[in-house]
Amino acid sequence: MSTTTRWKLVLGSAADADNSVQLSPDYGRMDEVLTQLYDQQNQERKGGLGGSAPRVSRWLGDIRQYFPSSVVAVMQKDAMERLGLNQLLLEPEILRSVQPDVHLVGLLMSLGRVMPAKARHTAREVVQRVVRELEQRLANPLRQAVQGALSRAVRNPRPRYAEINWNATIRANLNHYQPAQRTIIPERLVGYGRRGQALKEIVLCVDQSGSMAASVVYAGVFGAVLASIKAVRTHMVVFDTSVANLSEDLQDPVDLLFGVQLGGGTDIDLALSYCQQLITRPTDTILVLISDLYEGGSPAGLLRRAAELQASGVTVVVLLALSDEGAPSFDRTVAEKLAALGIPSFACTPDKFPALMAAAIQGQDVTKALTT
Repeated sequence: MSTTTRWKLVLGSAADADNSVQLSPDYGRMDEVLTQLYDQQNQERKGGLGGSAPRVSRWLGDIRQYFPSSVVAVMQKDAMERLGLNQLLLEPEILRSVQPDVHLVGLLMSLGRVMPAKARHTAREVVQRVVRELEQRLANPLRQAVQGALSRAVRNPRPRYAEINWNATIRANLNHYQPAQRTIIPERLVGYGRRGQALKEIVLCVDQSGSMAASVVYAGVFGAVLASIKAVRTHMVVFDTSVANLSEDLQDPVDLLFGVQLGGGTDIDLALSYCQQLITRPTDTILVLISDLYEGGSPAGLLRRAAELQASGVTVVVLLALSDEGAPSFDRTVAEKLAALGIPSFACTPDKFPALMAAAIQGQDVTKALTT
């Protein structure tokens, strides 16, 4: 692609009124699909993509043909925001044309209440496809990280042979080295924790306000993976101004996501109060609050509740976002007050979440897990 062609695509055909830069047929079509989305004058003159489902369907097909998937995802998101195409997603033929991604799943979740019956089946297929792709990418790293951390964190003083942690046993018995035999005769065996026991409890407390859509999707997938690990007991709690326990839906993350009602206010204090009632073994519990901390309830109550949880022995971690979207908007005042209590607040990408959970299970500094 020549420099002049690239600039014409960036600036739009309106910047080349005399058509001094000729575009090839493919580049000409690329210019058209970009103009339909980003040229405001064109939208006023021609109606942009308009409200026609066939026209939108063709446009969605064109952007997949001419642009890489990462760009397609951005353009789809821009089309929803700039042109108000949300309602068209209620049409099954449009849903089949859209490239599925996390943002689309969040949008479908928000439209769940108004989605007609004819679109529900297609919407579920779209969500299922995205969930399957996320599980393929994220499930094994999380499962391995958590199981490895549990083995290292939980000691068994009377291990069976298969449960002996040989490295730890050797280190613990170096003073029993026998020079004549050139070996160590251990007085104490160090073992890994017994498998099959619920060694840790993990509570995912997820803000389901509209701005947290991507985080809710990732939390649902991670929650389902954690629930599949026998040594962990997992709770999934979502909240706005009310609280819903979706733990029973963790076996099917698609059902879980359709059980979420995006939008509404936020009462974090109420959510933490509910989670507090679920916890039976505080010192063996990790509570991950996923929220931007914009509290519509009682900020003072939220801070008091968080302090109570931490004082009881619960490991409390606050994720301002669990997504690839970069630095989120959040309530800095509440975050600073939580930090003063020793409770870290930070954004986390999905790829870093396994390391974060491993660090929390082992009682390590979770913030360092994001930099390794």
